[in-house]
Amino acid sequence: MIRNDLRNIAIIAHVDHGKTTLVDAMLKQGGVFRDNQVVEDCVMDSNPLERERGITILAKNTSCTYKGVKINIVDTPGHADFSGEVERVLKMINGVVLLVDAYEGPMPQTRFVLQKALEMNHKIVICINKIDKPDARVAEVVDEIYELLIDLNASDEQLDSPIVYCSGRAGTASLTETDPGKDLAPLFDTILSHIDPPEGDETEPLQVLVSCIDYNDYVGRIAIGRIERGVMKANSEVTVCNYHTPEIYKSKITNIYQFSGLNKRSVETAMVGDIVSFSGIENVTIGETICAPEKVEPIPFVKISEPTLQMLFSVNDSPFAGREGKFVTSRHLRARLYKELLRDVSLRVEDGARADTFVVSGRGEIHLSILIENMRREGYEFQVSTPKVINKVIDGVLQEPVERLFVDVPDTAVGTVMENMGKRQGELVTMTPFNSRIKMEFLLPERGLLGYRSDFLTETRGEGIMNSIFEGYQPMKGVMPRRQYGALVAFETGEACTYGLYNAQGRGVLFVTPGTEVYSGMVVGYSPKQEDIAVNVCKKKHVTNMRAAGSDEALRLETPRIFSLEECIEFLEPDEMLEVTPKSLRIRKTILDHELRMRAVMKERRG
Repeated sequence: MIRNDLRNIAIIAHVDHGKTTLVDAMLKQGGVFRDNQVVEDCVMDSNPLERERGITILAKNTSCTYKGVKINIVDTPGHADFSGEVERVLKMINGVVLLVDAYEGPMPQTRFVLQKALEMNHKIVICINKIDKPDARVAEVVDEIYELLIDLNASDEQLDSPIVYCSGRAGTASLTETDPGKDLAPLFDTILSHIDPPEGDETEPLQVLVSCIDYNDYVGRIAIGRIERGVMKANSEVTVCNYHTPEIYKSKITNIYQFSGLNKRSVETAMVGDIVSFSGIENVTIGETICAPEKVEPIPFVKISEPTLQMLFSVNDSPFAGREGKFVTSRHLRARLYKELLRDVSLRVEDGARADTFVVSGRGEIHLSILIENMRREGYEFQVSTPKVINKVIDGVLQEPVERLFVDVPDTAVGTVMENMGKRQGELVTMTPFNSRIKMEFLLPERGLLGYRSDFLTETRGEGIMNSIFEGYQPMKGVMPRRQYGALVAFETGEACTYGLYNAQGRGVLFVTPGTEVYSGMVVGYSPKQEDIAVNVCKKKHVTNMRAAGSDEALRLETPRIFSLEECIEFLEPDEMLEVTPKSLRIRKTILDHELRMRAVMKERRG
């Protein structure tokens, strides 16, 4: 059976290449919204964090209709930390729209996902986006895409992929570079003509591969997948199996939903080729196959990539603990972390050495920081440690995760970046000049990336672009440089005042303002010297009968440096922790008492 009334596609692109904006335009022109309906931008970015950061974090399903054909669209994440989402989505679809920025060209995530799509023999529609930008270099970008296809060993048919030129923001597309186009009809027509319709045998017993997982407090886990064969019926008995393990168990599908625009529509039956979400199977996970009991055949599925970075999450034990959070106990923290495993299969959570500590492993700093940010917004209060890479012993050799790092910098910053890459054990792979800028590619241990992003932006004066993607494991390299500056640590508990801050700011850059409550052992700034310095930011000016408190000239304070969550995590040293509450982010020393901390430092120096 060939479903000519259906197409299943995924839109894949590097972060910030306009993918979600293009999906907006496709939905508007695909009849999902009324003509007079007010629709906000990036409607698929439903998560508040996605809207704030301008990135897609979770893969999402939607659909529109064109010329009587339903097009199921999967909007995929563009950031490498969420690449696990994209790997799984490719099992559900029959073709991909590869979106590439008309100025930036193919980027790391483009390469990674395109390679996966080529391996699965998916047909590809190449879409050059943002052709209306003044600095667009369409012809060169097309050449770069063909070079990338050849480099990835694309077949002759894949090399003949059609190219559509479009502007997602304007909602236009054309088949030639010079024609601006009027609407997205050329893109829709290309998808219908080039992407194969799904096919399968509807008379055979049911077989569905679970490619994504959603979670709902009312119905529990919701599985999402494409029906490979047979017909799925609500309230039917099924058998769940896995290609990698021999265990099977029986369960029941209670509700079936199909994607209709931005909503889900409940249906009693679904056919071959349909992308459906269904509930009722309590412990279902990604990679499992749902089969009819009379014919149990698991579908091969790529194992989910292992995490490469881990952090310790623990109960907040600072002097200010419990002031701002709603959920503060180890029971709350444990329940929330294990609940996250139900929807994020790239994450790992284990109980730590102490009852109030948990080891959380993820794909990268962004992956873990999104979890931390979501938890603090939900009212959780906790502490996290500095990130640590996960090493492996392979063939008796200790190996560490290595990233392929792509940087695009002004030519004036090349020397500084190269010097830093050398210190961080980076290995230069390619170097390409381009319009007074230099594009470079490095192989770099993931240890070398920790804490480097802020330094990179400073070195390039905010003009550098840096992206990385996981490359694999290699034998351990040399020692990495630690943070180049020390911490300014509060000496006593109290309220920071102008006089104390004025005296402290001569030692370095401050993080706090007058009126901020601080405690002994809290980091209130950083110093250019590598040693930590204790400062008393709560110190008030003594008043005597010779001098009034306000008789001196006004004290001028420098503007404090306020860190974002990612910058706080990058700043952390092994002897520090980040206190996370719904209202505050406080960096603190693990040992708060000044004397005990000094003894620990001396003991470490003695070896």
